[in-house]
Amino acid sequence: MADAQMKNAFFLGLDSSTQSLKAVLIDSSFRVQGETAVNFDRDLPRFGTEGGVHRHADGLTVTSPALMWVAALDLLLDRMRDGRWPLNRVAAVSGSGQQHGSVWLVRGARQVLNRLDPGLPLEKQLEGIFALRDSPVWMDSSTTAECREREEKMGGAQRVADITGSRAYERFTGNQIAKIFKRQPDVYGKTERIALVSSFMASLLTGDYAPIDMSDGSGMNLLDIRRRAWDRLAMDVTSPNLAEKLGEPSPSHAVVGRIHGRYAKAYSFSPNCFVIAFSGDNPCSLAGLRLQKVNDAAISMGTSDTMFASIGTPRPSGEEGHIFVNPVDPEAYMAMLCIKNGSLTREYVRDMAASGSWDEFNRKLESTPPGNNGNIGFYIREPEITPPILKTGVYRFDGAGRSVEAFDPAAETRAVVEGQFLAMRLHARKIGISAEKILATGGASSNRSILKVMADVFGVPVYVAEQANSAALGAACRAFHGWLCAMKGSFVPFAAAMEGAPEFQMAFRPEPAAHRTYDAMLERYEELEKRIPKK
Repeated sequence: MADAQMKNAFFLGLDSSTQSLKAVLIDSSFRVQGETAVNFDRDLPRFGTEGGVHRHADGLTVTSPALMWVAALDLLLDRMRDGRWPLNRVAAVSGSGQQHGSVWLVRGARQVLNRLDPGLPLEKQLEGIFALRDSPVWMDSSTTAECREREEKMGGAQRVADITGSRAYERFTGNQIAKIFKRQPDVYGKTERIALVSSFMASLLTGDYAPIDMSDGSGMNLLDIRRRAWDRLAMDVTSPNLAEKLGEPSPSHAVVGRIHGRYAKAYSFSPNCFVIAFSGDNPCSLAGLRLQKVNDAAISMGTSDTMFASIGTPRPSGEEGHIFVNPVDPEAYMAMLCIKNGSLTREYVRDMAASGSWDEFNRKLESTPPGNNGNIGFYIREPEITPPILKTGVYRFDGAGRSVEAFDPAAETRAVVEGQFLAMRLHARKIGISAEKILATGGASSNRSILKVMADVFGVPVYVAEQANSAALGAACRAFHGWLCAMKGSFVPFAAAMEGAPEFQMAFRPEPAAHRTYDAMLERYEELEKRIPKK
């Protein structure tokens, strides 16, 4: 029965990111049938955001108006309906949300959600359900005191990481909750449910409180990633009665409800349309890039460079990186690290050494040998996340390990690219990532000269993902996967569910001689990295 229904079905993925709400519609062959988006700044100017957020005067607090996400959903659905999307054939919908953001709902909000009216805008119906009108988001860094308190009470940064997958981070939701409990006890007292952005958007579609999924819940410093349950000590050091306000976490592939009748009447969704647990944007990107096997890895090269992978045994670090519950395999984990000095740093070197031309940059890069004649550079233009380096600066070392003021332009181009990938390889190893293949995505993945260095440094084949919006696409793939599990009545491996998806294109295989050069170079790179001033 599932196979027959699948042929005519569509699957919808939503991505509530920092700056926009996107939608991707796929068919059962994973071909994209529609894409649209609402940009918060441009399409909803009445909320007064810049880049989708409000930056507060203290320079640390960053929030977004929760009601803006409500208004964006109606506008997005209007555009899908006006574009004649076949919403009546959508069998399941799932979604992605920016990680770590929290939405605070007052007592009685559940009843308001239950009674959604198809004849009225969501914004008008839901404007009174928020205990906190402005939601803390991932860019907020105002909870350093709460982070230090968490690590002290739980036995140190490594102990926090061992339990929750990450040391205490300012943006993580548990530390935001602790701050609001201490500084705004009235808000905490009148809150009935604390949702993540992902589970809140799912709640809008089901007309009921949707659970936090285990993968996105791993970004809270609250979930025991091995037991897949809230950790009692982590909860106790955050705030009282927190479990009641969070609800029980859900498997990522679970059906959390059927779509509310409002959407059937207003937008022609089938009343039988499943809502699959929404997850975070990074977990959904893992799904969209189909990293379904242990040691499948992706490198996303954008403003920041992010590496993430499916892994078996978790190895959390009390210094860097994150371990999440895997969003597509309930027995596996997802490891992730972020290099803040990514594309903007490469552009800095391009402008400095190649007259602002990528063609010239690539020619210079290709004119230098792997290993760069021993020259190694560290380009810390912004305070770095991995490894944690607060002091900015450019640090160059020649083949003898001597600090030098500058390289020649060609060596400069290779130093920045090799340095970024050596850092990724070194620190990925520390959190258990051992890539067997890499899928490259993001803006810089179109640069073949850079991809060749990536393949040689890691010593594995590099593939290219051509589809943009990997988080929204991943949400659509997860909608299909969750629907298939529900129809079969048992868990279906994600790899089996994705068998009909198109193959990614291989860009490069590593050159053995070049990889041996980088193997020999890695230990020296690690020693030089220790010489960089951290603060």
